[in-house]
Amino acid sequence: MSWVGILLVIVCIWLAFKVVGVLFKVVLWGLVLVGIYWLLAPFLGMPRPF
Repeated sequence: MSWVGILLVIVCIWLAFKVVGVLFKVVLWGLVLVGIYWLLAPFLGMPRPF
C-alpha cells in the first residue's frame, strides 16, 4: 500500500469518527427536546406523545 492509500485510510477513519460524533449529538438533542416536551406538555394543555 502506498503512502497515498495509507493517508486515504486515515482520512476516512477520521471522517467516520466525525460523522458518528455528529449523529450522537443529533440524537442527544432529540432526546433533550422530547424530554422538554414531555415535561411541559401537561402545563401547556398539549397531549403527551406516549
